[in-house]
Order: sequence, then structure tokens, then C-alpha cells
Amino acid sequence: MSTTPDVVITREPTGNVTAEGGDELATTLLKRAGFVIQTTPRSFWYRLPWDMGDERENQMASHAARMLAAVGYQVELDPGLDVTRVATPTDPLGTRVYGQQILSLTDQLNGAETYAGAADLVEHVVDPDDGVLVRLGEFFEAAAVHANVADIADGWDLSYLFEDAASTLTSLGDDLRRAGSRMRALGPPQKRSWQVGVANYYATAPSPRTAAAPAASEEPAAPPPAPPKPGRTR
Repeated sequence: MSTTPDVVITREPTGNVTAEGGDELATTLLKRAGFVIQTTPRSFWYRLPWDMGDERENQMASHAARMLAAVGYQVELDPGLDVTRVATPTDPLGTRVYGQQILSLTDQLNGAETYAGAADLVEHVVDPDDGVLVRLGEFFEAAAVHANVADIADGWDLSYLFEDAASTLTSLGDDLRRAGSRMRALGPPQKRSWQVGVANYYATAPSPRTAAAPAASEEPAAPPPAPPKPGRTR
């Protein structure tokens, strides 16, 4: 099976941004993204209009790649054109895309203004079904299988390391299972909306038609005051 990408989008040494490959649908999507067809007597390809500036060209090339990938094309996008990549001093081309996603999650956590917001981000990592930890555990389990298939001593040793890593992550996930809810409990309770307050009032308030009559006092009623005695006369 060929591993050639369906569409390749790159910046040539001349500075032109070009695209090659694909089919009729890819052509339609590239045109929609702003590419134009460039033809010669023997071939044709797609390019962005000239003199748009590198920043705008990068945006358009990235947009085209996202559209093509969304409908199933395999796209090879020149790293220098990808505006979604996060560059770091140790990864200037932004090739470690999955690590970048965790870095983005960390940046969001650092910027969280409430414990509830921070808890939502923590749960992306510790969720027992779909969190980062459980997925990493599955990754290392798969890596252990691949290493073991080599059927040599180095492969077995590497397989044991991967299995230990998966076990450690599973244990860590169990310890942190409630970390999100505990983080959320650190902050003040969420303010109740006035709609909820009104609904609760009417749900618990007694009906004026069915309200119970006040209970009679168990103590005897006080006797009425005696009439005043007539005054003395001389």
C-alpha cells in the first residue's frame, strides 16, 4: 500500500505556496480555500495568489489542510505553513503535536480563574474512561505488545518497561479518580440563578388554600376582666 499523502501543501524555495495531489473533490476544496490552478503543457498544480504576505499565506494553507483532512484526505502540510503548531525551544518546528496539546491544557490551567474551571481541565487528564492518563496507559500497553513481537532479549526488556509504565499510570489514575471533584470543592459554591430560586420557592411554599388552621392553645383561656365596682357615696 502506498504511503504517499493524498495532498501535499508546501512552500517552495521561491516562496510560492503550492499544492499537489488529490482528486476532483480536493480541487474544489483547494479552490474554496483560495488556491488557483497553475498549468503547463504537461502538468498542472495549485498555488496561492502571489504577493499576499507570508502570514496570510500560512493562514490560507492551514485552512485548506483542515478542510481536506476533515473529509478524509491525508494531508502533508509544510510545518512552516501550519499556524496551529506550537513551537518551543526544544521543538522549533512543532512536530510533537500531542505534547503540544498537553502544553495547551497546562496553559489553560494556569489561566483558570476559578476552581470550577480548573477542575474541568483536571478531569480531562484524570477521567477514568477517557482521560489522558487512561489513554496513556493503553498506549504503553500497545507499545509493550509491539516490543514483545520482536522476540529478542532487547524487545522483551523494553516490553517489561512499557508494561511497568502502563501499570504505574493505572495506579496513578486510581489515586486521582476524584481529583476533579476535590478541586471543584476548594472554591465557593456556584451561585444559584434567580430562576432556580423562584422554582424552589414555589415547590416548597404551602398553598394558601390548604394551609392548616393554627392549632388551638392547650392552656385555658384567661377569664374576662371583672366589671368595675360602683364607687362609695357619703
